[in-house]
Amino acid sequence: MRRYLEILRSPYVGVLVASSLFSRLPIGINALAIVLYLREQTGSFAVAGGVSGALAFGSALGAPVQGRLVDRMGARRVLLPVAVIHAMSLGAIVGLAELDAPTLVLLACGWIAGFAVPPTSSVLRSMWTDLVEPRLHQAAYALDSTMIELIFISGPLLTAIIAAITSPAGALIVSAIAVVVGTAIFTALPPTRHVDNPDEDHPARGFLGALAAPGVRMLVITSFPTGVGIGMLEVGIPAFSRAEGAPEVAGVLLAMWSFGSLVGGLAYGMIQRRSLHRTHLVLSAVLPLTLLPLAASPSVWVTALLVLPAGCCIAPLLATRNELVGGVAPPGMRIEAYTWPITSFVGGIAAGAALCGVLVEGPGWRTAFVVAGAIALTGALAAILGRQALKPPARPI
Repeated sequence: MRRYLEILRSPYVGVLVASSLFSRLPIGINALAIVLYLREQTGSFAVAGGVSGALAFGSALGAPVQGRLVDRMGARRVLLPVAVIHAMSLGAIVGLAELDAPTLVLLACGWIAGFAVPPTSSVLRSMWTDLVEPRLHQAAYALDSTMIELIFISGPLLTAIIAAITSPAGALIVSAIAVVVGTAIFTALPPTRHVDNPDEDHPARGFLGALAAPGVRMLVITSFPTGVGIGMLEVGIPAFSRAEGAPEVAGVLLAMWSFGSLVGGLAYGMIQRRSLHRTHLVLSAVLPLTLLPLAASPSVWVTALLVLPAGCCIAPLLATRNELVGGVAPPGMRIEAYTWPITSFVGGIAAGAALCGVLVEGPGWRTAFVVAGAIALTGALAAILGRQALKPPARPI
């Protein structure tokens, strides 16, 4: 843990991390809170799921757009206004649902809320190389990935607690307040100034922007099948639990999986890594190998043991990819570059969840887990074949 303590003791890092956690809290709260609230207000899971899906879709589209805006205008001019729009959109969902607004209006509010999720994660990732010494970069990116896992674990739990004490609407209000307060503190700190002075000498961006860089494109390609595999697991585990006659353990299994990722991320930051690129290839190959055995699980207890190593690979793999982005991002496009792999990853999760639903209704959960592992394996093959693209380009002297 010494490395993490060194990172958190660096100037401003502790406050940056804490404020970014608040700014990113909606990632863990919004989806469940929207489903609970709109199901309660409208009586329809279709409406609730549709608005939640619109939020996810808007988030996937908005991240690269906002990343490009931050690269051009600076963090302070973009993050806080966007956070306010996000909070207002959540408030609109609550208020309009109370007034029995048409479904299309609620869908539009959900999409705007998703599009306006501030890209705090990408901005913080771009700052790590300036905030800490090079020997701590690996641990810094591991800490960042672990924080995301912490949000995914604590967000639904916090939503359930707030909903029980007040109502699901209360969880959305807390989310709105957290994103504005967290983003305001984050953007007020001195380290954000380096992204408030965009490099005027960067090359013309063109329509593709950061995607024009081969390394960024390769990370987008490898991130999608990884997301598909994980999305299939998120649906496959509840399907497995129901087939075993124990649907109530699905949440426990998913929590163990997330806990495995949390532990894996922390452990990754504490080891001495020899090669970033070799580590990325190894983790890309190991992940599908941890998914395939789930298809042969004979019981809930065995699955409980198998989901732990499956989770342990996720945060370290995401950490290596985030670190790789810093080496291949084009000048003047760093923030946008960080958004593209995560957008691809989230899109893969959505596609994987949909595909798994079809497979579970047809061949069954065992087939779904085999397909999940096979698709994740294509991401490993892409990483191997495209490894040259992930090496940092030579910088002019």
